[in-house]
Amino acid sequence: MAFDEKLAERIRAKLAKRKGMTEKKMFGGIGFLLNGNMCCGVHKTDLIVRVDTETTDEALKRPHARVFDLTGRPMKGWILVEPAGVKTDDSLATWVSLAVGYVSTLTAK
Repeated sequence: MAFDEKLAERIRAKLAKRKGMTEKKMFGGIGFLLNGNMCCGVHKTDLIVRVDTETTDEALKRPHARVFDLTGRPMKGWILVEPAGVKTDDSLATWVSLAVGYVSTLTAK
């Protein structure tokens, strides 16, 4: 399994009506881009969430969240959420909404 397809499908359902969304294979998983900017995605079994760098530390206080670090160089503004943190539709929606809220403020690529 390269990445959790069921989680990717759940994310697609949350983003289905949003204009400007595309998908791209990346990080050995899948990324969901809003107007060309990475918004969220799936890496193995974890949800990838993009957040404002100024609110990263606050988001990391949430249960099951950790810094996105695949190479030994943590990326501020990027978070991985373990499966337990997106077990319910409401918890997934909260994380996806956080990412969309931030990325929608960025200039389109």
